[in-house]
Amino acid sequence: MLVVAAASGGLVLAGVAGVLVPPQSRLAGRVRPYTLVTRAGLGRSADAYTIAGPAATDRTTLGRLFGPPVRAGLRHVGRLVDRGDDSALALRLRQAGWYEVTPDDHRLRAAGRAVLFASAGLVVGVALLHSAPLGFVLGFCGAVQGISRARAKLSRAVEQRRERLRLELYTVNQLLAMHLRTGAGPVQATQRIVDRGRGAVVEELDTVLTAVRSGMSEADAFRRAAETTPEPAAARTYRLFAAGAERGVDLAGGLRALSEDLRDARRDEMRKTATKRRAAMLVPTIAVLAPIMLLFVAAPLPSIVFGHH
Repeated sequence: MLVVAAASGGLVLAGVAGVLVPPQSRLAGRVRPYTLVTRAGLGRSADAYTIAGPAATDRTTLGRLFGPPVRAGLRHVGRLVDRGDDSALALRLRQAGWYEVTPDDHRLRAAGRAVLFASAGLVVGVALLHSAPLGFVLGFCGAVQGISRARAKLSRAVEQRRERLRLELYTVNQLLAMHLRTGAGPVQATQRIVDRGRGAVVEELDTVLTAVRSGMSEADAFRRAAETTPEPAAARTYRLFAAGAERGVDLAGGLRALSEDLRDARRDEMRKTATKRRAAMLVPTIAVLAPIMLLFVAAPLPSIVFGHH
């Protein structure tokens, strides 16, 4: 009761402080109109609040009071549950297309989900089932579920983006080959595709152009894209562009050959998928009709063997 009374008193005092001393307006809203053009030119998001993260949403008194310690605690929990390398996790986030999510933000979300699931399991075990050991077991299972759910969500996002890249790459390679045949250079052809196209491949090409504008050489920018992309066929395309930027190889012919290989691989994959689904369709037939046929066959056996009608 004392803890509840103290928490209630703190909330009342925080509300009174928020009424008597209103929060000052943040400077980001005033500076934002002057940074739109610069951020867009650097290839970043025009909205600064998407980069600021959770701290940009703490505009109330309660948010400023309790938000930072809660996030700090969740960040420590995230560090405990995920001790992987930041560079590897950042690469996975980039491959998933979550460019605005940092490794700390991902760990923070995973820790928050783990705490939520663990609390739910603990409440179910203690309050509903009236068993403290069972509550701790359910809480542990909930924490494991929350952590595995975050990892599964990231892996699923990477796989979905890889599939999108594989589907879009054939068309993009053909368009790039067409622009190169008309006399455009690698960067110029890439710029035309980025200006007129949309999709996962276009986003990766846009990051290449952003790196080139920031001072990186064309070959290094394409090699970096080849190292970070989740799709091997896209990595082959970027390495071909890097070789073309350095040695001047026939990019158009190479892109057409890569497109043909990609189409053949896609055709083989579809055939394998069709074969697996055809085999899966036989499972209900065998599971339902086979027992019925065996019953019809076995029904007259007693009369045939023992001579009873």
